[in-house]
Amino acid sequence: MADGEVAQALAALKAHRAAIGARTIVDLFADDPQRFERFHIKHGDLLFDFSKHRADEETLRLLGNLARAAGVEARRAALFAGEPVNATEHRPALHMALRNLSGKPMFSEGRDVMPEVLAERAKMEAFAEAVRNGDVKAANGARFTDIVNIGIGGSDLGPAMAARVLLPFVAGHLTLHTVSNVDGADLGDTLKRVPLETTLFIVCSKTFTTIETMTNAASARKAVAAKLGEAAVADHFCAVSTHLDKIAAFGIRSDRVFGFWDWVGGRYSLWSSIGLLLAIGIGKEKFNEFLRGGQDIDAHFVEAPLDRNVPVLMALLGIWYRNIWGFATHAVIPYDERMARFPAYLQQLEMESNGKSVGLDGARAKLETAPIIFGEPGTNGQHAFFQLLHQGTEIVPIDFLVAAQPLDADTAHHQMLFANCLAQSQALMQGLPLQEVETRLRAQGLGQAAIEALAPHKVFEGNRPSSTFLYKQMSPRVLGQLIALYEHKVFVQGVIWNINSFDQWGVELGKELANKLLPIVADRSRSTAGLDASTAGLIQEAREYGEG
Repeated sequence: MADGEVAQALAALKAHRAAIGARTIVDLFADDPQRFERFHIKHGDLLFDFSKHRADEETLRLLGNLARAAGVEARRAALFAGEPVNATEHRPALHMALRNLSGKPMFSEGRDVMPEVLAERAKMEAFAEAVRNGDVKAANGARFTDIVNIGIGGSDLGPAMAARVLLPFVAGHLTLHTVSNVDGADLGDTLKRVPLETTLFIVCSKTFTTIETMTNAASARKAVAAKLGEAAVADHFCAVSTHLDKIAAFGIRSDRVFGFWDWVGGRYSLWSSIGLLLAIGIGKEKFNEFLRGGQDIDAHFVEAPLDRNVPVLMALLGIWYRNIWGFATHAVIPYDERMARFPAYLQQLEMESNGKSVGLDGARAKLETAPIIFGEPGTNGQHAFFQLLHQGTEIVPIDFLVAAQPLDADTAHHQMLFANCLAQSQALMQGLPLQEVETRLRAQGLGQAAIEALAPHKVFEGNRPSSTFLYKQMSPRVLGQLIALYEHKVFVQGVIWNINSFDQWGVELGKELANKLLPIVADRSRSTAGLDASTAGLIQEAREYGEG
């Protein structure tokens, strides 16, 4: 990265913003009847429409210059070459190898990792198939009916999201559950729903020490042992971890342990054995379709020119709004109820990856980094926060995701859903000017005084940008493509911001302090001396509640 070239590219973009700022998105469409044709890309099973943005061809050219000045192409090559792009932990970030079905090698610092990746994948998939078809049985000899994934962060958000998105592909005799929160209600409510006699628990913790996961796992183990006997633990638990000694002490058999590698970050781990819940649910064939979707985007990311490269364009449009326009939030709105957890999954992917204030050089980051990511499924979000999206003082760029056809039979519901998705992106772009509002109110019979009082409240400024992802139907392959697109988007933005997208030191301090506070919280006789007044006061008040 040449700082001078990046500064020049940013300056050119700021000057361009001043020049283009008076032109609305509606103006851009009026000036170019072929705008949609030029500003959408079809790749694989997806169509990416980026025509409803405050951007023209010159904008994209200047953003491409920024990407080249920041060294995106060289950093992309380093990522796929297995170089230690995770600079603070001196590790590669080779999650792409986990979805590599090409038969080609992938290297981590000169060593081909594919033989061990393929071996671990085969072991995991064989176990998943054995659970599905009943060859792996519960302690009573029955087929498993319920699978509970116990994890947190990347060991939960991915499995929980994907299991819900792909529910129509899950075997009919299986019900998938996830437990993450150390709040006992999470596990407790799940244990009330499942028949322990035919429930398999997957404990996901790379170190087998994650406090929330191991607390929940220990409680689940206790419940199984109490109801089914100590010997049943070995039949009802498996693990995704690398610490065999701790796993053996827990009572899990070594042939039911599945691993992954240090070069797999938690938020990128769904492609690994962390995807065991999904593999059991949808089966080996569909799980490999999911992997193939991700691999397809990897190839596109490497091979497509920057100006026709979907994840690069996603990233650059995000930079355009975050760093040139100053928009600090970004919404993701899937018009698919089963994708309800997809925005939360992207919150971790984007905000844990790029929520950094220190650059690779150890100095304060020169640019604002990750925006706040939020979202809900449509149409629910329309009746919650879309008021702000349409008429609020904050401009929020949006990603809409929608299928052309439903997986379920009721097309009338889906037609309504689809129409609402398109209507929202259209309304955000077009708005509703004062003159049109006044005309409508006059047609309703309102007098001039009433019109003047009410009309300003019904004006929509419009010119609010959005992208739309369209696909025929949701499928394992489509989900794989979508996830990989966002992964590579995050990487490109991290390169431009000159930060490490693959560490997460910001999660450590709170865990450290929680470990120090736990003995004080658990033992009422322990002194709160040395704590800040607020923390000490809250502990004391909680103790007094306990006396009531």
